[in-house]
Order: sequence, then C-alpha cells, then structure tokens
Amino acid sequence: MALSTAIRHLRRGDWQKAHTIVQNDNSEMGFWAHGIVHLLEGDLGNARYWFRRAGRPFPRERDAAAEIEALAAAVKQQSAAA
Repeated sequence: MALSTAIRHLRRGDWQKAHTIVQNDNSEMGFWAHGIVHLLEGDLGNARYWFRRAGRPFPRERDAAAEIEALAAAVKQQSAAA
C-alpha cells in the first residue's frame, strides 16, 4: 500500500519522498498524511489546510512523531478491517 510506504518515509523524516506519494492520495488518511508532511516541512498554514481536509484537529503540540504513529495505527486498523 502506498500510504504504508509514505509512513515509512515520514518516520525517517523524509517528507519529500512521502509528499510525492501522498499528493496523489485523495482519501482522508492521505489528506492526514499530507498534513503531516507539511508539519514536518514547517509549512504550518498548508499543514492546517490538509488536517482540515482530513477532518482532523490540528495538533496543538505540533508533534509530528505522535501524528505519524496515530496515522500508522489507523492505517493498520483499516487494513485489518478490510
């Protein structure tokens, strides 16, 4: 799954590679990952936009690592349910 690959890149801090993947994912989880990409990049305005598109609150602590792990858990849960 492409989103799993993007998560691996995010965990390594390679937001550019993750961005290449998530910019083509029009799912809510893809939007969430896109928000995390911009959070890592430091583009908070764009990050807020993608978090809104994902229906997620913008993280107050701006803790990208916590968001990445929450996204990974959500993707895993979604895969298990499918």
